[in-house]
Amino acid sequence: MKTVTLGKTGITVNKNGFGALPIQRISKDAAAGLLQRAFEAGIRYFDTARAYSDSEEKIGYALCDVRKELYIATKTGADNAEDFWRDIHTSLEHLKTDYIDVMQFHNPSFLPVPGGKDGLYDAIMDAKRQGMVRHIGITNHRLPVAKEAVASGMYETIQFPFSYLAAEPDLALVGECAEKGIGFVAMKGLSGGLINNSAAAYAYLAQFDHVLPIWGVQRPHELEEFISYIDNPPTMTDEIKTLIEYDRGQLCGDFCRACGYCMPCPMGIEINTCARMSLLLRRAPHEQFLVPEMQEEMNKIDNCLNCGHCRSKCPYGLDTPALLRRNLVDYREVLAGKSVTDQ
Repeated sequence: MKTVTLGKTGITVNKNGFGALPIQRISKDAAAGLLQRAFEAGIRYFDTARAYSDSEEKIGYALCDVRKELYIATKTGADNAEDFWRDIHTSLEHLKTDYIDVMQFHNPSFLPVPGGKDGLYDAIMDAKRQGMVRHIGITNHRLPVAKEAVASGMYETIQFPFSYLAAEPDLALVGECAEKGIGFVAMKGLSGGLINNSAAAYAYLAQFDHVLPIWGVQRPHELEEFISYIDNPPTMTDEIKTLIEYDRGQLCGDFCRACGYCMPCPMGIEINTCARMSLLLRRAPHEQFLVPEMQEEMNKIDNCLNCGHCRSKCPYGLDTPALLRRNLVDYREVLAGKSVTDQ
């Protein structure tokens, strides 16, 4: 079994974290089955957030009996101390616990610091002194904020998108965390669904001893894939290297990561799917994206107001309206019978 220690926190777990965002989409009992199966198989790190609707409640329901045998990370999207305290008390209640192992600021547009007018960092330190929080972390999709957090020395963990589609600046961030003893939690190891070979994704991330991937799962067969890697971890073979190089050639660059921070759209466009459609159509199987329901979603792009709301909120600085329009053109060409490989 391959394990990872999160920086100086002392948290050591096997190299499979459970990302609990997707379980908000399934029933309480179905979620409990997944969570309990993950725990029984040896997964010990469970990541959730206040923003994930009832995800925290499902974790509390399923795992409260074994609370002391696992680690729970959650997140607050609060932008002031009052909302922070409301969030942490709600999280503790829902998770059925009296402490949170890793409390994280959830994708803030700025870095919370001691003495800040927002009061966030002072509040989380107070919560730590009271024993409600054991370790302080931050998640982000904005590289400048993540780098500032690393340089500050005030955060014990950083959670950031990281997969084999990562760019050089992302790799540099991972290296800086290793040098400074900061735990690195890799979200979006499958790049929002663009990577469809979990063994390749695992093998790539396994090369980084200090990186803990968290895999978002909502179906039993998805969970069983990652459980199988506990005793038989995939390694970087020549075949996997070739696959990664092929995918990087097709998918690297300015593409939508499906983080969803641009949502909601005032015209109801499902941006985090529609802005990736050209790439999704290149991934097999792609027929699921051509059904009438998806055609209806894509046609909403015609109603785009070009208001700039999505563009202003994109942590990657993408021109989202232009990206949507390009994806719609590709989509309609495929519907007209043009081969996906011709796109």
